[in-house]
Amino acid sequence: MAAREIFAGMPWWVKWVAVPVIALVVFGGLIASVVGFLFGLLFKVLIFVALVGGLIYVVRRFMSSTSSRGDW
Repeated sequence: MAAREIFAGMPWWVKWVAVPVIALVVFGGLIASVVGFLFGLLFKVLIFVALVGGLIYVVRRFMSSTSSRGDW
C-alpha cells in the first residue's frame, strides 16, 4: 500500500510516462534479451515442426509408391 500512497500525490504523467520510461531504460536490455530468446526458441520450434512434417510426408510418399509397385 505504500506505493499507492506515494503515487497518489503525483501528476498523471509521472505514473503513466516517466515511471515506464525509467523502467524501460533500466530493464531494457533484460527485456530485449528475453524477447529475443523467446522469438529464437519459437523460430527453432517452427523449423523443427516443418522438418518433421516434411520427413513424414516424404516417408509416406515413398512407402505408398513402393507398395503400389509391389502390386504390379
